[in-house]
Amino acid sequence: MRHRELLRIIRGLSQQLVRPASLAHIARRAGRSPFQLHRDLHRTLRETPRAFIERQRLERAAALLLGSSDSVLEMALGLGYSSPETFSRAFRRHFGCGPRHYRASRGARRGAGPHARHLALTTAMGPCIHLYHLPLQSTPRKAIMPTISVTRQHFAGQPILLIRRRIARHELQSMLSDCFGKLFGHGHKAGLAIAGWPVARYLSVGPGLWTVEAAMPLASAAAGDGEMEAGSLPAGPVAVGVHAGPYEELPGTYAAIEQWMTDQGLKAAGAPWESYVTDPGQHPDPADWKTEVYWPLER
Repeated sequence: MRHRELLRIIRGLSQQLVRPASLAHIARRAGRSPFQLHRDLHRTLRETPRAFIERQRLERAAALLLGSSDSVLEMALGLGYSSPETFSRAFRRHFGCGPRHYRASRGARRGAGPHARHLALTTAMGPCIHLYHLPLQSTPRKAIMPTISVTRQHFAGQPILLIRRRIARHELQSMLSDCFGKLFGHGHKAGLAIAGWPVARYLSVGPGLWTVEAAMPLASAAAGDGEMEAGSLPAGPVAVGVHAGPYEELPGTYAAIEQWMTDQGLKAAGAPWESYVTDPGQHPDPADWKTEVYWPLER
């Protein structure tokens, strides 16, 4: 199946978390066999359709525990569980503790504002956490959108949790999929408030290996854990380019920013990064995808 077809199916799954349709029903509507659809979804999502739905329900529950006053009963029934006991067992399997302990041990760290943002981002990012930089098959040239704009702005700085890897260029999507999934999952288990869309920062690129950081913005700094490191996106002047369209066309936006810097007499002062502000799972049409590219400038 083409990725755009799969994205439409993924959007449907993510919109039916409480009463999801059966895989057989979805396969019939897509004109596929259940086996074929299960295989294609598993390859794209890096999890089975059942695990995809269950993960989103539980991560949304974790965000609600931190950002709302809903009772466990209200939460369980609102997310489609048959009883609070069923919900609590599923929550404990996923997070290693029950929902009440999770709320008590993690919920008092931050105010309501960061948690409200965390809940909104969890809902938006959950379906697509493995899909950023997803390549499209047979992208028609006429559908490609240009860079919308390049402007100079002041960036306030941002705490992040990151994973840094050395990869070949063709491994980029696979690397980001793996790392974003790990960062997103760890953030929920640790009760960290997510403060922004996933980020990829390019420390070095060339004909050989690239050094790339996958990062998750946080409301406040957090300690690293294993491969995950604490870091920050630096404060200061930046050139910001807004790219609209498929990820394959991002090199054109980088070229436009470099040309803009030359025309303005400005010089780069660090590694650029991308912020994926539109999730493919909710917007299957690549013409709707937007990526913000930030490039630090000399002061």
